[in-house]
Amino acid sequence: MQRSASANEYANEDATRASIRARLVRAVRIAALLSAISLAATPALAQPIIQRAASDSIALTDRRGGFQIFGSSAAIVRDSLVKLARQQLGRRYVLGGTTPEKGFDCSGLIRYVLAKLEIKVPRTAAQQEKVGQQVAKDTAELQPGDLVTFGRGSGASHIGIYVGDGRFIHASSAAGRVVESQLIRRPTRRIKPWREARRVLAGTDSAAVASASSTDG
Repeated sequence: MQRSASANEYANEDATRASIRARLVRAVRIAALLSAISLAATPALAQPIIQRAASDSIALTDRRGGFQIFGSSAAIVRDSLVKLARQQLGRRYVLGGTTPEKGFDCSGLIRYVLAKLEIKVPRTAAQQEKVGQQVAKDTAELQPGDLVTFGRGSGASHIGIYVGDGRFIHASSAAGRVVESQLIRRPTRRIKPWREARRVLAGTDSAAVASASSTDG
């Protein structure tokens, strides 16, 4: 029974990833077409752009620690990150863990979820705090998929994924599993203060290409 349940979980995760890729392909095609039209390109100039977009499963590039995508697909990617993160809720907390089978620590969860969308980030929370673009510490400015870091002193010692509505998902050592928590909470001995927010997915929702419980981990 346990093996069958695990197989079903992996099958669902694969189906989710396939669905994400299909939606991205459609979004990229539309973005490329609208970009060509907005530039008043002739059909001869527009066709190679559309063909290239159609052949790309994911339109992501790395620039100065951030990631560029066609703007109209930015919201799709952010929503997909949230969905992938929520699929890990309840997984065991394991120091050094990087997979659903063996469990996650905080940075291992981040790396696993982002890797599902072919976004590579460093291994530790302190390193991950340096990727992407810094965002104001204001929930009105945050977008789903942003990284939020926590800690005392000079570096981050915990990290999670913002999922909207003032909440984030993280692998908590105190809870012993992956949980969803309120972002704004009074720091205690077990709850570390919020340090920074980082945006690894930069983009707008236009047709243009854009630039790039407890909290222990």
